[in-house]
Order: sequence, then C-alpha cells, then structure tokens
Amino acid sequence: MGISRRDFFKISGGAAAAGSSVALARETAQAQAPENKLEGAQVTTTICPYCAVGCGFKVYSRDGEVVHIEGDSEHPINQGQSCPKGASLYQFVNNDKRVMKPRYRAPGAKEWEEVEWDWALDRIAKRIKKTRDETFVHKNDKGQIVNRTEGLAHVGSAALDNEECYLLQKWLRSLGLVYIEHQARI
Repeated sequence: MGISRRDFFKISGGAAAAGSSVALARETAQAQAPENKLEGAQVTTTICPYCAVGCGFKVYSRDGEVVHIEGDSEHPINQGQSCPKGASLYQFVNNDKRVMKPRYRAPGAKEWEEVEWDWALDRIAKRIKKTRDETFVHKNDKGQIVNRTEGLAHVGSAALDNEECYLLQKWLRSLGLVYIEHQARI
C-alpha cells in the first residue's frame, strides 16, 4: 500500500494536532493544581533527633500543629537529604500512639499508670536529692576536698544540640556528678 505525499501531510498534521491538544490538556491540569498546604505556615529550622550526625530539617507548622517536615537544603551536613529515620519525622510528631504523658509503674506492680508531669518531675527531683545527699563526698581518703557524688551517673543523648549539652553539663557538674557520659561517644 502506497501513501501519497498529500496523505502523508494529512496524517502528520493530524498527529501534530493531537499532540498539541494533549499538551494543552496537561497544562490545564497543572494550572488547576491543588492548594499549597505550606502556604502561610511558620517555618522553623531544627536538627534531627535520631543520631549524632546533626542533619538539618525545616518544620512547617500552622496553629501549633506540624503540617510538614523536610530536609533543609541550606544545611551544610545533609543539604536537604535525609535517611529513612529522618524522612519519618512527620510520623514521629503526628502519631496517635505517641506517649504524651509520663507513666509510672510502682514497685511490684504489673501495670503502668499515667501520671501528671508535676508529680513525675517532683518525684524525680526528690530521688535525685535523696541519692545525692546520701552519697555526697566532701573529702577523699587523702583529705583533699572533692565535693562529688558517686551515687549518680548520667548518659546524654545525641539528640541534644550543643546548647542543651552545655546547660546539662553545667547542671550535672553543679550536682557533683563525676560519671557523665554521652551517647554519641559510646
């Protein structure tokens, strides 16, 4: 079967017209894109809480609710990229199974009970003071003033930033702790 020159131009013209109508339909669909969920959201930069690498993230929030989290493209460490844990930060924040109140299990009890923050913090403070008072050493065996407690220890978290670590160290040293370690070093 032979195609004449005239038929070839008719077929070519029809194909070109069909292609341009598809392109026009695609542009129309893009013009009717859904509303941007980040429009008007407050942006806060933060550090990933999972490991000691210190990747930067942008947290978008509106009315006190986190609406989106993404890697910070201007951060020198990750340059907007994230590992699987970092990519799951949104689910970490917005999770109906997340524990939001402290829980306490009394000695000998089998079940945990939900308690108030004030109660939990008061109990922790009292137990720290009691242990510190019972184990405080003013002078060592040689008679040297040491002012320390050996009954308490602390293991820090790599999720803390430099400022938080600094304040934590100041507080722990003021209690007289000697055994201070950090998870990023372990």
